[in-house]
Amino acid sequence: MRDVLPEGTDPAVADTVARLAGVFAEIAHRIARGGIAENLADARGTNSDGDGQKALDVIADDAFRAALQGSAVRHYASEEQEEVITLDPAGTLALAIDPLDGSSNIDTNVSIGTIFAIHDAAETGAASFLRPGRGLRAAGYAIYGPQCCLMLTFGEGVLKFVLDPETGGFVGLGRIAAIPSESSEYAINASNYRHWPAPIRAYVDDKVAGADGPAGRNFNMRWIASLVAETHRILTRGGIFLYPADGRKGYEAGRLRLVYECAPIAFLIEQAGGAATDGIDPVLDATPDRLHARVPFVFGSANKVARVATYFDLPEQETSALFSKRGLFRV
Repeated sequence: MRDVLPEGTDPAVADTVARLAGVFAEIAHRIARGGIAENLADARGTNSDGDGQKALDVIADDAFRAALQGSAVRHYASEEQEEVITLDPAGTLALAIDPLDGSSNIDTNVSIGTIFAIHDAAETGAASFLRPGRGLRAAGYAIYGPQCCLMLTFGEGVLKFVLDPETGGFVGLGRIAAIPSESSEYAINASNYRHWPAPIRAYVDDKVAGADGPAGRNFNMRWIASLVAETHRILTRGGIFLYPADGRKGYEAGRLRLVYECAPIAFLIEQAGGAATDGIDPVLDATPDRLHARVPFVFGSANKVARVATYFDLPEQETSALFSKRGLFRV
């Protein structure tokens, strides 16, 4: 993997990415054989934040920690661990990771993945991760689907790599194009409509209204329930993803985690010319108050994300009017 990274990549960061990539290839192979030798969707209790774990969640977390032994990674923060783990007190980097995103989809053969973010290490684990994502050294995700792809940024655009099943190595395909500004797709879990704040309901109402609404065009709704799959689609063909805060207990600050899900995805999206916010403010400017802090998450084509923010500025009578023709947003 090191030989396909950009020339001049910091050796410590390059080695860390290469070690991660080795595990990505192992997980992709294991998923491809799922059900033959083991049940990867078998329940394994709950993680540190109370979410259900699958066997592959635990397998992946163990594999990444093992692969990073002896690397430059000093602090390791995982969705599957309650606290930060110190791997090497002399290390210079800190890695935040969601070892297996979308694990509820394992038994349905839907694309799942791994999300990661690399910081410079601070003296403590808390200081390494409880800071804004603007300072990230690198971030990316691996998606385990029809292709196993690695999408990676060092802060100078987004690079795409594809796992070659014949060689077991990743092949670099270069820098991807900017996220398209025009798309007829949006992604949100509509079953939570009644719990959303009024601005989000109003935004989705206008999408549902289609050609009869203020946009004057029809839209398609997507919902895969796999963050990496949603991100991969948006990087490829544009659109917008919304996981807002809502009125349910435990969802008041959104559901996705800032440190190892939203911040790395936001870094990728911004590097591809898109935008990522909590509905109003950039996610990369947010400072988490704890390792597993959650945040509302809206990302995609920059013009569409900016449009969502304007709904939060509308008066109550506007955001509450079902299918109202808001001339302010007519295009």
